[in-house]
Amino acid sequence: MRESPNGARVHARVREFMSSKIFQGFASLVLILALWWAVTAAGLVNPLYLPSPAQVAGAFVEANNCHAISSGSSRIVCGEQQYFMWQHLLMSLERIGVGLAFAIIVGVLGGFGLAYAPWARRIFLPYINFIRALPPLGYIGLLIVWFGIGDTTKIWLLFLAAFPTIVLATIEGVDAVARDRVNSAYALGASKGQAFVHVVFPSSLPSIMNGIRLGVGFAWTTVVAAELNNGIPGIGALAYLSGTELNTPLTIACILVIGVAALLLDGLIVLITKLVTPWVGKE
Repeated sequence: MRESPNGARVHARVREFMSSKIFQGFASLVLILALWWAVTAAGLVNPLYLPSPAQVAGAFVEANNCHAISSGSSRIVCGEQQYFMWQHLLMSLERIGVGLAFAIIVGVLGGFGLAYAPWARRIFLPYINFIRALPPLGYIGLLIVWFGIGDTTKIWLLFLAAFPTIVLATIEGVDAVARDRVNSAYALGASKGQAFVHVVFPSSLPSIMNGIRLGVGFAWTTVVAAELNNGIPGIGALAYLSGTELNTPLTIACILVIGVAALLLDGLIVLITKLVTPWVGKE
């Protein structure tokens, strides 16, 4: 029996939906959660090492609500470490925002400066690469000696995590600008400033935005190290302290929140990149 045209269209739409990124992403999430639940329900792993999804969800809810400090106790506490989890997350985002703002300003300006001054590039670029190669825990102790255990040290650490990448991306973007475009602008009577504004900067902007995206990722992965000392409130510090207290459900909840926030930040950077460089891929 031949399939009706309406039935064929329905099947085509179903196949199209099942091959979409949204469906495949959702299906993979459901599969992982089902596997996680099956492993914990079967008791294959000690709950201390891998709590169930329900326990992690309970820890997340508890960290965002007021609850009894222990079973049978009349003492009520709110959140974890005297703050709700969303407050921990907002504080970490604030630190990252300040550190990244300085890294973007200094990194982009410094990158353009080094790109236009070869002698300065030869002097400073090795040190920038040296900082980029260092792990954050390698110099956090020195920053504590210099700036104490307050937010200044954390902001400096996040700045140093993002700054080198942004500088290098800016230099690479300027170096990749076609000289023919710049010379054409000069031939049409443009000054150096006009050539920079209308040719060099737009042409190097995709590389700069890519560097900012990488810098955001490096800064976010450094948040736990930045908040190891006096990091409360802070989502990285909460993840660390809950781990030292063997509160595995809360630790995993913090890890999930950190991961989801990182994905949202990355998506935001990608969206901004598309908005400020709409010509990319259309040339």
